[in-house]
Amino acid sequence: MAVLRETLAGMLAEVAARAGGALATLGLALPGVPAEIPAVHFAEALKIAGAPADEPDLAPAHERALGEWARREHGSDFLFVTGYPMAKRPFYTHPDPARPTHSNGFDLLFRGMELVTGGQRLHRYEDYLAALAARGEPVEPYAGYVDAFRHGMPPHGGFAIGLERFVARLTGAANVREVTAFPRDLHRLTP
Repeated sequence: MAVLRETLAGMLAEVAARAGGALATLGLALPGVPAEIPAVHFAEALKIAGAPADEPDLAPAHERALGEWARREHGSDFLFVTGYPMAKRPFYTHPDPARPTHSNGFDLLFRGMELVTGGQRLHRYEDYLAALAARGEPVEPYAGYVDAFRHGMPPHGGFAIGLERFVARLTGAANVREVTAFPRDLHRLTP
């Protein structure tokens, strides 16, 4: 999460340096990235958002409520939500050792919208076999991937940024399609 924070700060600094004139023309101000982005566990996020405690995921309305809370309580446009239920994460996600039903994963919300998903992945072959078995999945379709872990792999993780979502929120676009070169939806599949 620290790497992601530095990545975002660097991205925004470059936008300011390279596109300051365009930002001024559009009347846009870039958000500050706090030295430490506030974080809440998924269970706490449900409470803050007023969602039922057994809700398996955050709905867009919950994300918006969390964005408002982060701005009000922490003065931040960014909020990490950690420890999503394992049932909502891919089989390769590493569980939280202290709470095995929750993941060592996170989402980063920006102004009340999921912007980034990331986390730690499994790195032991036996853990992959157990994770697939726990989900009732056969190993065969994943054999090429899982075999890469047979002889050892270091602990690792990563994240993926929704760049078009980021641009939509930065510009105040009503819909991500407005900042997508070739949007696809129910009425447009090509180009």
